[in-house]
Amino acid sequence: MSRGRVLLIVSVGALVVLSGCLGGFEAGSERDETEPELEGELEIHHIDVGQADSTLLETPANETILIDTGDWRQDGDGVIEYLDEENIDRIDHLVATHAHADHIGGHAAVIEHVEEHGDGVGAAYDSGVAHSSATYDDYLDAVEAYDVQLFEVSEGHTLGLEGEALEATVLNPPEERSGDDLHYNSIALHVEFDEFEYLTTGDAEDDAEERMIDEHGDSLDADAYQAGHHGSSTSSTEAFLDGVDPDVAVVSSDLESQYGHPHDEVLESFADRGIETYWTGVHGDIVVASEGDDASLSTSAEHNESTDPAVLLDLKHDAVESSDSLQPISSISDQSTAIESDQPSAVESSPLVDGAVAPTIAP
Repeated sequence: MSRGRVLLIVSVGALVVLSGCLGGFEAGSERDETEPELEGELEIHHIDVGQADSTLLETPANETILIDTGDWRQDGDGVIEYLDEENIDRIDHLVATHAHADHIGGHAAVIEHVEEHGDGVGAAYDSGVAHSSATYDDYLDAVEAYDVQLFEVSEGHTLGLEGEALEATVLNPPEERSGDDLHYNSIALHVEFDEFEYLTTGDAEDDAEERMIDEHGDSLDADAYQAGHHGSSTSSTEAFLDGVDPDVAVVSSDLESQYGHPHDEVLESFADRGIETYWTGVHGDIVVASEGDDASLSTSAEHNESTDPAVLLDLKHDAVESSDSLQPISSISDQSTAIESDQPSAVESSPLVDGAVAPTIAP
């Protein structure tokens, strides 16, 4: 970095394991009667952070996984408020899918909050692809200031969760270095709890999806899927949806998204496939809960909003037509990196690449 800081980044080998109800659906196949019954519940909270992403997982073992922390303009306020409402004062696993400011915007504030007022952060996880923004710099400053262990992860790694009931496996980025494109290297995490499966891909786009199909086609299947890149048409390709085959999709974006998210093509594809669709811009906070078989969904919406993607598409168009601040959908280009333009550049080189790297942990 420009200030000459040295960070400890732990690189791990591919086989190392790192230490009101609106609907429901049936997950997976019939349980093997010889398997013991699992206890506890997995909750996946898609926090409404506007045109950004933040997802909290509470495991049956009462561990927490926080994937992304919203936009830099919010500075973690909405996420911290949500954590406090859930009485969560520790983040066992903090994941940055990639370094864009609408995904790690609250990382520094969340780290500071739980370190100063709670039980801290157990470990942080990063793709290792850095970004020259003040937000990214602030995130690494907080990691260093509070001595949070930071792991660089890639496909094949699993988070070091307690017990064997739940497994969270990284499907992206690729094991071998693949350039500095943040979206191509976005962390995709597949979560399996008995018969229930969940997939979230950050901002992975069609090229990353194609790679995951080729390399992990048999592991993509998920009952619930968080739509890639806020529901952009750059993601959730037909081939990828064939592989995932979800019953439910969750979109994290504003109702009046400046990028037109979720894009018409994605909602139309969900409608064609009969995928029940939840959208934070419409439904607010969205919680998927499962005891390992069936799953239920609840939202913070005041009204029982439709989950039919065709209806949501009409809702989107109505919102666009009534908003003076939006261009027509046909003229909106998907420029996700535009959110960085308001930020001063604070780093000239990648601290994850140029900094000291700890020896690889042996299996």
